[in-house]
Amino acid sequence: MINIDPEVERKEILKRYRKLLRLAKPLLKSGDAKIIKKAFNVSSEAHKEMRRKSGEPYIYHPLEVALVCVEEIGLGTTSIVAALLHDVVEDTEWELEDIEREFGPRVTKIIDGLTKISGVFEYGSSQQAENFRKMLLTLSDDVRVILIKLADRLNNMRTLQSMPRHKQLKIASETMYLYAPLAHRLGLYSIKSELEDLYLKYTDTETYQFIVGKIKETRISRNKFIKSFVAPVERELETQGFKFNIKGRPKSVYSIYNKMKKQNIPFEEVYDLFAIRVIIDSNVESEKADCWQVYSIVTDFYRPNPDRLRDWISTPRANGYESLHTTVMSNTGQWVEVQIRTKRMDDIAERGYAAHWKYKEKEVSASKGAAGLDEWITQVRTLLESNDGSAIEFMDDFRGNLFQDEVFVFTPKGDLKVLPFGATALDFAFEIHSEVGAKCIGAKINQRLVPINHKLKNGDQVEILTSNKQKPSEDWLRSVITSRAKAKIKDALKEEKKSLIMDGKEIVQRKLRQMKMDFTSVVVEQLRAFFETKTANEFYFKVGKGIIDPTSIKSFKDFKQTKKKKVKSPLQNVVDESSFTKEIKNLKGPDHDQLLIGEDMDVVDYILAKCCNPIPGDDVFGFVTVNEGIKIHRTSCPNALELLSNHGNRVIKARWTSQQEIAFLAGLKIVGTDRVGLINDLTRVISDELKVNMRSITVDSESGLFEGSIKLYVHSTNHLENLIANLSQVPGVIKVTRFD
Repeated sequence: MINIDPEVERKEILKRYRKLLRLAKPLLKSGDAKIIKKAFNVSSEAHKEMRRKSGEPYIYHPLEVALVCVEEIGLGTTSIVAALLHDVVEDTEWELEDIEREFGPRVTKIIDGLTKISGVFEYGSSQQAENFRKMLLTLSDDVRVILIKLADRLNNMRTLQSMPRHKQLKIASETMYLYAPLAHRLGLYSIKSELEDLYLKYTDTETYQFIVGKIKETRISRNKFIKSFVAPVERELETQGFKFNIKGRPKSVYSIYNKMKKQNIPFEEVYDLFAIRVIIDSNVESEKADCWQVYSIVTDFYRPNPDRLRDWISTPRANGYESLHTTVMSNTGQWVEVQIRTKRMDDIAERGYAAHWKYKEKEVSASKGAAGLDEWITQVRTLLESNDGSAIEFMDDFRGNLFQDEVFVFTPKGDLKVLPFGATALDFAFEIHSEVGAKCIGAKINQRLVPINHKLKNGDQVEILTSNKQKPSEDWLRSVITSRAKAKIKDALKEEKKSLIMDGKEIVQRKLRQMKMDFTSVVVEQLRAFFETKTANEFYFKVGKGIIDPTSIKSFKDFKQTKKKKVKSPLQNVVDESSFTKEIKNLKGPDHDQLLIGEDMDVVDYILAKCCNPIPGDDVFGFVTVNEGIKIHRTSCPNALELLSNHGNRVIKARWTSQQEIAFLAGLKIVGTDRVGLINDLTRVISDELKVNMRSITVDSESGLFEGSIKLYVHSTNHLENLIANLSQVPGVIKVTRFD
């Protein structure tokens, strides 16, 4: 039981409120402080009986969200008021009409966008996806909805330790799936990095703590290195009269983890653990020239890697990011990333979208990035207007729009088009115009003929070839990655499908008339079942498209007439469920390891997911499937992110009981230097020392290097870790890793 001192809490609330006012002061106009005070009082009163899971007063949360809006995003009064009130309609007696009466329509619209939808959702949809779509509907009117939602999510992630484990997994995965890419897309790099780090902290705590520990260990030597690296650059910048600030920043924990995982290397081999940032004071007119001058100074002292130069000043990223990046060789033989930018560019890199508007108001039109963000908002608006599929389908399309890298390509007239990395000639065609896309038969890239699915590269000049006889097909969806192209192709396919359904219906009616059968809903339902289609429309569509031959409808009539002469059931040879379960019990023995599932930690039936093969000791969660009951996945499963994000309501707690002797299949990859007798030594460790049964072993040896993969049966993660440790001791073995 937490001891609550009301006076201490009251003082803490006031302290946080005063901090908010102090930080907001430079942004406030006359009368703004009064409106903020009113919003604070309403929120305090509405939430006064409520507490967070941690036991703290609920008002801490809206205050912290408002603080993030001001301090980390740079938003003004309307956003502060909306942040303070963002949970009032959802959690208390207040209605949207009350908010509009007290605070006006702008604040109300933002709060409406932030208020979750309640009610029942159609099958195949998800409450999370529906809420996200609703929030995005207000994006095209007021981007502050998304910015406040990101501030809300950041505070939820910072206070996640007080939530139960399955909720931590759901919230963290949803954050990684949607909110971190969204923060990246809006240029909020520091928020994006913190969300990613917190995701790792709660989904793979051990790895997170390991990397944090390693970063701390190397801090002193890193700072010493940075000091000696920047010294000559600082002297030369001062000589040339630059006003500047140089900082050395370690990479985020998640980006280090990502590099270790992608390249399959240990922490010690991640060479770019930090970046050095040179920020200069510069007039808008001379920004580009000044940044290149600083680049020239840096490369006078250190040799640059020509393949690692990134010029995002001439062509900013689509999220508005502007900077000059180069990787140079230090005197100690270590590669170092150097980022060169102006104060304006740094402000935009840290605060993203909100900073663009600050500079827009000051009429600093030099920023090309702001135009890129406006263009993206327009794309989202188009996507929202054209999307009438399920909310989950919409979320997948939207995520595809949160691309991290771009390709810069040109029209035959030399106009620049920015598309997501991996975009094809067909994406480019739809970018030009939906009619051009729909009639595209191929393209000429740099005067060379290519198919519609050809991937574009930076600097390509693209000319689209069209034909009036061409029309979109289902296969086209596999040849595009932009939301715009997907939406337009789906629209065209829907129109074609409607027309084929109408044709199919007419054919069925005609056939039934010929066979002297009535066209009734009962007959149509029987036809649907006979041809194994899910709906009547699907049946009509298949007839209209010719997948179901209209003449085969006669066989339906014959089937009805001979229905009483039943054929022998094809299922009679299948083992019945109870004897199958009995057989499994005999194989497993009475004391096999069990999973405890759900809030009450019951023992219920489950299936182990094949995508990640969980074994006892793994961190797992249960997922309620539609047809296969409860499936158990590892939290590190490649599908976990999507399951937890789109269907959080179907996720349930699961944990193993104490480990008993039962075998689970696991895979090990072994890399080493080849020598005579190596395989013999490996198999002896596996079979003799640890009494483990092997299912298969494959080895490949080339130029003195050995690579093998072994599938074997183990009892638990501890058992597997012991085996990995013992195999690592075999002479010649360099690395042993588990694979799914």
